[in-house]
Amino acid sequence: MTSMPDQTTRGIIACVCGAIGISSAAIFMRLADVTPAASAFWRLTMAAPVLIFIYWLTARKKGRISLLPSMEEGRWILLVGLLFASELFTWHWSVAKTTVANSTLLANMATIFAALYSFVLFGERFNGRFLGGMVLALGGAALLMGRNAELNPAYIPGDMLGLLTAVLYGGYIVGAARARQVLDAPLLMAGTAMVSGILLSLPLLWVDGPIFPVSSEGWAPLIGLALIAHVLGQSLIVYGLAHVPAALGALCLLIQPVISALWAWWLFGEALGPIHMAGASAVLVGIWIARQSKRQQIMKAAG
Repeated sequence: MTSMPDQTTRGIIACVCGAIGISSAAIFMRLADVTPAASAFWRLTMAAPVLIFIYWLTARKKGRISLLPSMEEGRWILLVGLLFASELFTWHWSVAKTTVANSTLLANMATIFAALYSFVLFGERFNGRFLGGMVLALGGAALLMGRNAELNPAYIPGDMLGLLTAVLYGGYIVGAARARQVLDAPLLMAGTAMVSGILLSLPLLWVDGPIFPVSSEGWAPLIGLALIAHVLGQSLIVYGLAHVPAALGALCLLIQPVISALWAWWLFGEALGPIHMAGASAVLVGIWIARQSKRQQIMKAAG
């Protein structure tokens, strides 16, 4: 039988790998020639058929009689789908209203909100080592993105949207973690993709700008956004959240700015200096400290 610490390690690895996958989202958005709202819509719309097919295969393998979700499963799908669509829309809107660095830096505060929700709603406790690791990782993320952040009154609306993204994404992480106690990952991913895709089609009615790519090559970034960032990355995160506390899962997602910096260095030639290296190191050490803290708590509770 798999031990609790081993399950936690497996969940952390899945969340980190998922974060690497979704770190590509900003790159694909940057390459896409449609509006941010349209890229969010295509991300879910193009991912949904793949996720439905994966769910069908797994349900068939497990001998599930009905492919439709139960009432309880449906409620979780609607809640998680609503939270994901809301945070995705606000993040894409934030990117359009402020700098990418500001938006990403503020969105990373989802870790704080996930811990807060876990404490207030479910009574999850955090010791000093976990909180220290969280502060260290957040500080590292701030070092990575902070050099490019800008304090500008013109960016305040976008910055507020970035903060709202953190509030919503923290809720999504906690909601998805709780939903995974009731649903398998394939059903949750397929269901939320359908719900989120429908919700994200609504802003297209009033947002100005191109909805469809202007060339056939323009579909490539949207396909990458759907398959790599969502089907692969988000699915791994949802899988991992069944095996780690929501706050620890959210903390693992802070690996994103590290990977995004490497993407930007490799694809766009953006320099990586000593401050970037220090920030990346702080993120990795902070995640390791928090992981060790939670592992010890689980071992103590188990034995």
